[in-house]
Amino acid sequence: MTRYGMTVDTRRCSACNNCAMTCKVENNLPEGVWWNTARTKGGEHRYTPEGTYPDDLHITFFTFACQHCSEPACVAVCPTGASEKREDGIVVVDSEKCIGCDSCIAACPYDGVRTHLNDPSWALDFPMGDAQAPEHRANTVEKCMFCTHRIDRGELPACVEICQAQARCFGDLDDPESDISKLVASREYDQLLPDQGTGPNIYFLK
Repeated sequence: MTRYGMTVDTRRCSACNNCAMTCKVENNLPEGVWWNTARTKGGEHRYTPEGTYPDDLHITFFTFACQHCSEPACVAVCPTGASEKREDGIVVVDSEKCIGCDSCIAACPYDGVRTHLNDPSWALDFPMGDAQAPEHRANTVEKCMFCTHRIDRGELPACVEICQAQARCFGDLDDPESDISKLVASREYDQLLPDQGTGPNIYFLK
């Protein structure tokens, strides 16, 4: 079995937001929609440090998106099967099945990773990104899907490929010989809300 996941090296990430911008273009995201954002542990605003001045003031960045959980709460509550976990562990949303009930948004412990599209609009009058990227439909919910259109072609997610700092690693967590498994085994890491029991598959390396 395959269980895809991702590591983000917080020593390397500088919150440049190249990953967020590339995701937006790659997936032709509507105006106001971001599937992936760079954040700072110190507060809501970008580049907000944590700790106390002068001895313990520091800044740590992390990227925020769907955690592609092993036990996704969104899948458990979806009434139509639109939210589902693929055999490779990637959690996706089928826009043709989604009825926009927002049950997945309510169930997900990670506030803000999903967007309800009311009436999507774009800054340009022509689509950008990959022709095989998901279609965006009004009155549906969408989120990061690890660029499944790229994964299915044997490519990396766009955010991994664009990262100039090489802060991201994507691969099979169930393969002990994969680069990602070796990173998780050799480094200390944090996960977001592991106490919620969803089994997040994003690891933030310290």
